[in-house]
Amino acid sequence: MMTDPIADMLTRIRNAVRVERATVEVPISKVKRGVAEVLKREGFIWDWREVDSQPVPHLQLELKYGPNGERLIRHIKRVSTPGRRVYSRSARLRPVLGGLGISILSTSSGVVSDREARQRKLGGEVLCELW
Repeated sequence: MMTDPIADMLTRIRNAVRVERATVEVPISKVKRGVAEVLKREGFIWDWREVDSQPVPHLQLELKYGPNGERLIRHIKRVSTPGRRVYSRSARLRPVLGGLGISILSTSSGVVSDREARQRKLGGEVLCELW
């Protein structure tokens, strides 16, 4: 039984980036779909799509690398865990690594990046940070 599916997704991405895989598959959920969409909008992955497989459908993420094969995703950190939820207001959200990274938040309007949350004045649960 998996207690933290978001951490499992982040670990799969982290491991795939380390061995320079082109794609990674994770079991699908609405929140994971939202995280994948934020990663695409912010330029950390090329694209994502739903793959109908058995016993459960998967999300297939196309990972993005630089022109010389350098990693765009260098660090992924889970902020809010099942045992310790971390919430933040939009005014308290600070840029990650001077604006080079992002925080991903789960808000009442869906999953958004910290930039979008500050722009739309939304607060919520801080899922993860990456740069």
